[in-house]
Amino acid sequence: MVLTTSGMEVHNASAPFNFSLPPGFGTRPTDKALSVILVFMLLLVMLTLGCTMEFSKIKAHLWRPKGLTIAMVAQYGIMPLAAFLLGKAFRLSNIEALTLLICGCSPGGNLSNLFSLAMKGDMNLSIVMTTCSTFCALGMMPLLLYLYSKGIYDGDLKDKVPYVGIIISLVMTLIPCTIGIFLKSKRPQYVPYINKGGSIIILLLSVAVTVLAFLNVGSSIVFAMTPYLLATSALMPLIGFVLGYLLSALFCLNPQCRRTVSMETGFQNLQLCSTILNVTFKPEVIGPLFFFPLFYMIFQLGEGLLFIIIFRCYNKIKPAKDETKMIYKVAPTEEATLKALENGIHKEDQALTDKTKMTCNTAPAEETIPIAPENSIHKEEHTQA
Repeated sequence: MVLTTSGMEVHNASAPFNFSLPPGFGTRPTDKALSVILVFMLLLVMLTLGCTMEFSKIKAHLWRPKGLTIAMVAQYGIMPLAAFLLGKAFRLSNIEALTLLICGCSPGGNLSNLFSLAMKGDMNLSIVMTTCSTFCALGMMPLLLYLYSKGIYDGDLKDKVPYVGIIISLVMTLIPCTIGIFLKSKRPQYVPYINKGGSIIILLLSVAVTVLAFLNVGSSIVFAMTPYLLATSALMPLIGFVLGYLLSALFCLNPQCRRTVSMETGFQNLQLCSTILNVTFKPEVIGPLFFFPLFYMIFQLGEGLLFIIIFRCYNKIKPAKDETKMIYKVAPTEEATLKALENGIHKEDQALTDKTKMTCNTAPAEETIPIAPENSIHKEEHTQA
């Protein structure tokens, strides 16, 4: 296993990092507890998100896959290229550039669904994109790793793709979402309780995951915090969020879908990235970069939360156009209805008044008709006399 740049040897098993994993890493009780909590948390998140979906809207996105196509282009076009170019721009070592590239070639993660919900995105499109992105990873990850890793890695990375892990991700996404969709259509009375209870449990589990993650990793992650890796870790999600939104805006998707594509592009399934690194390299070879996906995920979460705060503040200051139109439409309609009723009453009163006047005017005319003959008779009698 040799990593080369222009034929020069950089790292191999005989030139290891001065690095070792924490004792018993991966087999400690805290490691097992973290794995169980993450699986349960993922299932609960997808069940809760499934309760916000509708089968008819999912079908519409599949029959008219404009948003889905744009998301796939952003996911497998923007992110791998961005990872490759950032590695060149910051002159990362081969092992660092390869680690960044593996993260960039990973499919969309389930965090994108949760953040799309917080950004008031299209949840039906979000779940469809995550599912299709994960399914396409079976072919796209080997292809992209083969194309972009040339000149960085002499081994066969495409054989290291965790196909079993990808299939498990698909199953853990589709099954709870399907249950959630079924509950919303057949048992809608349970949905509010699932959403409220699920949100509280997810929040508590997130705190537990954060604590356990830092207990497991300890200070080892500090060794991966070089200035260049800090910069690339911060820029990669940001590029995904911004370019995903701009690309969908370029193709005239509505704002709700734009936010969804942005979240889907910016969040990668970093569990798959960790699996590839674990299978491909020994800890002595990969060194502290073994924890790079965790470091990358911290920036994803931080920047995603920042976008949520900006979006919510923007909505407070300036309501969405659709809501503004709704307000302006409803208010005049009520006023117009009252005015119409008032005008109707006035018109009825006016009609009655006019009718009365007509009756009063026509009555004397009818009475004067017989008078004319009477006068003429008197005139004739007077003439005869």
